[in-house]
Amino acid sequence: MNFGKIIQGQLEGHLAAVEKLREQSGFIEDLARRVIAALESGKKILFFGNGGSAADAQHLAAEFVVRYRRNRRALPAIALSTDTSILTAGGNDFGFESIYARQIEALAVEGDIAIGISTSGSSANVIAALQAAKDKGCLTVAFTGSAQNQCSELAEITFHAPSEITAHIQECHMIVGHILCELVETHIIGD
Repeated sequence: MNFGKIIQGQLEGHLAAVEKLREQSGFIEDLARRVIAALESGKKILFFGNGGSAADAQHLAAEFVVRYRRNRRALPAIALSTDTSILTAGGNDFGFESIYARQIEALAVEGDIAIGISTSGSSANVIAALQAAKDKGCLTVAFTGSAQNQCSELAEITFHAPSEITAHIQECHMIVGHILCELVETHIIGD
């Protein structure tokens, strides 16, 4: 087994996807402005996804609530994947597809931003939550892979990571998430 070849192949795939993110700078700036406007009007950001995307949702919510790079006021964000009692009760009583939509119904208000993260764009519970958020008057955002999919068709705006490889899609989601955090934090602090 040639580990060096595998490593180089992974790095080349990662770098190719990251390089294509330059083409998404307009989307990133637009999303940052929408997030800033929502936060300045007292709204919150709701993140959700499954597996690695659930971890990404938690990661980004923590960056908003705690801090990204610099100390500043806490920003209202929630990862809907964190409350095991709600997730297991909702999954048991209403089905796994409803675990995020039920929380959107309970927590979201008009003007909030709901960010569904799904590498495939076909996660039934993310789709249901985006629909519930749309019904509540939230801005719906999907973070997906490069292909058109159910999440991107439903969301008002979509970040299509420029890859079809799950790992590279996830890497791009976090890079864009971190840039979003930097833009919002810089605006909040006033630099």
